[in-house]
Amino acid sequence: MSRTFIGVIVGMALAFAGYFGGFGAFLLVAALGGLGAWVGHWSDRGGRLQDLRDAYERSRR
Repeated sequence: MSRTFIGVIVGMALAFAGYFGGFGAFLLVAALGGLGAWVGHWSDRGGRLQDLRDAYERSRR
């Protein structure tokens, strides 16, 4: 799947969220999409789930 196609899909999702849910839903979809993109990029570079758990546990202390 090309990055252009993924960009179009993300843009359409944001447009639907903004149209049907208002600005708050638009911001929520954008934030969760950004978080998902970061996790996907991180996992592509060799990240492990255990690393995320360890970072979460360290931040709770």
